[in-house]
Amino acid sequence: MTVALMWEARAAEGRGAELLEWARARAAELAREPLRSELLRAPQDRVLVLTWWDAAYGDELPELPEPEAGLISRPVHRWRFESLGPADG
Repeated sequence: MTVALMWEARAAEGRGAELLEWARARAAELAREPLRSELLRAPQDRVLVLTWWDAAYGDELPELPEPEAGLISRPVHRWRFESLGPADG
């Protein structure tokens, strides 16, 4: 089974580039290497990290931590999904 973890944060005012680099560094330091990972950004200095894992849905998996309070404008959002394969399949 493939499990996808989503980690999303919104930077504090003026700290979007810093949050992006913080997330990039933390994703590179995970305790295990995921099958795949992707770093995305969106308006309002939001940063999204997606990681895919060969694991059961409830397995313990490495996740990005919560950044220091001054770097983000609200708590991090986290979601876990089970991959069902391509949408057109």
